[in-house]
Amino acid sequence: MAKAVRLKAREACLADGFGHNLPKPFIEIVAKMRAWLAFVAAIAVLCGVGPAAAQPVGQFPFALTREGQMLGAVEGEVASFKGLAYAAPPLGALRWQPPQPTTESSEMRTAYEYGAPCLQPALPAASEDCLTLNVFRPFGVDGPLPVMVFIHGGAFVTGTANDPLFDGAKLAQAGLIVVTVNYRLGALGWLSHPALSDAGSGNFGLMDQIAALHWVHDNIAAFGGDPDNVTLFGSDAGATSIALLMLSAQARNLFHKAILQSVPGRARLRSAEEADAIGREFVAALSVNMDLRAVEPRRLLAAEKQLLDKSPHSFAPMMDGRLATEDPAAGFAAGRQSRIPLIIGSNEDETGLENETAIKEELAPPGAGGGELRKLYPDLARPSDLAARIYTDKVFSEPVRLLARLHAAGGAPTFRYRFAYVPEARRANPDVGHGRELQFIFGTEGVPGAGILSRRDREVAGRMRAYWINFARSGDPNGPDLHGPDLPRWDAASGDRLLLITNDGIASGDDPIADRLDRLANEGRR
Repeated sequence: MAKAVRLKAREACLADGFGHNLPKPFIEIVAKMRAWLAFVAAIAVLCGVGPAAAQPVGQFPFALTREGQMLGAVEGEVASFKGLAYAAPPLGALRWQPPQPTTESSEMRTAYEYGAPCLQPALPAASEDCLTLNVFRPFGVDGPLPVMVFIHGGAFVTGTANDPLFDGAKLAQAGLIVVTVNYRLGALGWLSHPALSDAGSGNFGLMDQIAALHWVHDNIAAFGGDPDNVTLFGSDAGATSIALLMLSAQARNLFHKAILQSVPGRARLRSAEEADAIGREFVAALSVNMDLRAVEPRRLLAAEKQLLDKSPHSFAPMMDGRLATEDPAAGFAAGRQSRIPLIIGSNEDETGLENETAIKEELAPPGAGGGELRKLYPDLARPSDLAARIYTDKVFSEPVRLLARLHAAGGAPTFRYRFAYVPEARRANPDVGHGRELQFIFGTEGVPGAGILSRRDREVAGRMRAYWINFARSGDPNGPDLHGPDLPRWDAASGDRLLLITNDGIASGDDPIADRLDRLANEGRR
């Protein structure tokens, strides 16, 4: 969470250190406050405070938001503001309530460190006080700049925007504002129960995402961003969230382009009845006779784990009749989604350590993995390879094509891709493929989940990033590479056209597995 540093008075709040979108009277205040900060920095040096506090005053990035003055940090060419609260902490009486506004402050807040991840079993540092976001921007570059807002995945029960993999510096270096968002997960994000009827819905995580988008709309200009040029992007559960936001009237006009990475486009939302039944199971597992909003977090996590062990999809978005009224595929088929430019795609291999149960579920029907389905994959001999490919095609490849076709049919610019590139160091023994494209989009290396890339890997990553950046700027991924000539042409998604990113190169073409996907689509209708 951002740390507070008390100012002498509210009128001492600084103007934006980048000089963007602020009234002229603030200029004199900035000059005076920079002198004050120089004095503070000198004292910090004399007192032995660390280098972050003692960096040159000219490198202090400031942003005046509606909540108060924020002081960020600079590393290289990028300024970052981490752990910014976009809603009040959802604690006590605010647990299982829609996100509430933050309060204004007469304090300057340093934003050097990430806030806590949202509560989840696998992260000891996680907390209920987690409704924060992080902003990355190029330092010293004039705005207004395009904005990219990232919603992380994790099956709606795990993950955090603070993951080192999602560092927005590389994207920001190209002249963008990047925002990464934490939202409530698991039971705290998606519980529906009659005792919580005053909250109106079990989709608290979706409410958080909408609140974050409102914060971006209201505040991003203070960081040099353009509130009228916002692109949402995310993978897996993040992509599903974005598809639902495209269908939600409450999110309309808060973003203007979308990128759906590895979206399970035919996934069903839970009905209200199903969600309430799971909610009753959860409360029974708590074994308490008290206000649910007063139960200790550790007991919530224990009950949540008990349900997730039985069904990994116990906590996820539901049809609440307000924020979410239909499955994404049904909504897109009816043309009720926002008609905005869209990039949509998946990986050639979507298997991962966390979806082994899902693979088994997809192959559970009689004859799955054999008979007619097996004939679609004549080159795959090992049962594990066959299961992985059927799962990938049924849950991702074919549903992605469906959503792309439905969106394009409404006249909106639509670009489809399939990412089949494997980093050179992993080709002898490829690891799980789900989420592999994320390292290439963010350009991170040497952190958990993102190894060191080869020169060729970096070339591919640069081109992928350039497509995403061009799209965020104009709604068209085509245009210049980051460091050279134009990118390979990406044709709009007409029929079975898509961009293929393989070990051999990047090119648009007709989908080589179109016939197989047709067969799988027909199987799904039976």
